[in-house]
Amino acid sequence: MNAATRPFRRSRKAAKAAPKAYAPVLQRAIQAHQAGNLGDAERLYGEVLDMQVAQPDALHFLGVLSHQRGRSDEALVLIGSALKITPRHPDAHNNLGNVHKECGRLADAEACYRRALECGPGHYQALSNLAVVLEAQERLDDAFEAYTRLLQQAPGYAHGHYRLGLFLRNHAQNEEHLEQSAECFREAFRCDDRNVRALEGVGIALYMLGRHEAAAEVYRDWLAREPDNPVPRHMLASCGAAEAPPRAADDYVRDVFDGFADSFDEQLLNNLGYRAPEVLMGFLDEVLPSAPASLDVLDAGCGTGLCAPLVRERARQLVGVDLSGGMVDKARARGGYDALEVAELTAWLGARRDAFDLVISADTLVYFGELGPVLSAAAGALRPGGWVGFTLEAIEGEGELAELTSSGRYRHSHAYVERVLQASGFDQITIRPDTLRREAGKPVLGWVVRARCISTTAGG
Repeated sequence: MNAATRPFRRSRKAAKAAPKAYAPVLQRAIQAHQAGNLGDAERLYGEVLDMQVAQPDALHFLGVLSHQRGRSDEALVLIGSALKITPRHPDAHNNLGNVHKECGRLADAEACYRRALECGPGHYQALSNLAVVLEAQERLDDAFEAYTRLLQQAPGYAHGHYRLGLFLRNHAQNEEHLEQSAECFREAFRCDDRNVRALEGVGIALYMLGRHEAAAEVYRDWLAREPDNPVPRHMLASCGAAEAPPRAADDYVRDVFDGFADSFDEQLLNNLGYRAPEVLMGFLDEVLPSAPASLDVLDAGCGTGLCAPLVRERARQLVGVDLSGGMVDKARARGGYDALEVAELTAWLGARRDAFDLVISADTLVYFGELGPVLSAAAGALRPGGWVGFTLEAIEGEGELAELTSSGRYRHSHAYVERVLQASGFDQITIRPDTLRREAGKPVLGWVVRARCISTTAGG
């Protein structure tokens, strides 16, 4: 579980010894932290530490906050200092593991979660996190055993059922695994009916099993319960039970990715073998100038900022834009950008003429069925001779095809992508097939695309 979402629990020893002088300040700091007022919380934790140096709860929670604000090295020091004072505090070990996990140090994270369980055998959040890092290390038998223990220990833990559903779907080897995945998602929703992403999980699993009408019925029931929710509306179209829109609606993308922000990197990088940023930048390296800090670069649909460290050295200026504020917050914490904005991509590009030398977009245009408007806007935002590079999910075949799939994403054919790029004012078009991620244990075929801007015309 992400460090930012862990409940605040003070060690009993520290709570009993808390002098009244700083206890009210600490309580206000915790309340501000829980409310997301990180600036106030950081100031108040500092006041506590001014009153009593090395107060362990203040050190621990200030460490969590530092990590939330992108200062992970500082977080390790602060939480480590708290653990020197209260070495058997399972929450602190768990949060130390969260910092390591989100920085990609999976073995260190595993050690922290195991220590948390030694100190608190009933700490089911640490057991859930242990399962996640075992899965990320591709120790699938160990991960499954940890998920099983988790649900034996905490059968009403909705997030545990949801995570096991994802595990079974991500690594499915047969139909039985998909059936089990669907039942896990159902149980997650029974345990917590606010977890509507579990309903999406049920629908996707059913569609993957070929039970299209059953999947549609899940989305119809959900839409009847929440008629203003954009997710079931889009997913109903994704399984062929409603007309597919030309692109995913803004409110759908925003809702999905705001809810996905905390676990995005973990799911894609660790559990789905996601490699689009590395593949895309390697492809563009073949044509970009080698001079450092020479390009004005836009990361279009920047997400959590996975492209930033790969392109930063080339960028004189690096700008990121994304529709999800939650994703932009994660990109800001990762760092590397000169500017970040929350905006709809096509309109944002259309307002910036001749502003960039390079526009990159990893796994964003999969939410566009019709590519003409966004690629024409990209051509207008590029200077002549500038490059666009992006990834898509692929349909094999000769015709011009674009279709919405059961995942809620679109797939495109080679012929369609090439024709739209030409119509949008690009030449030197190269479209290369590659595997960019896994889904249900199988590789997902994608296109890695680059093209040079020659002019701005109306898109097709």
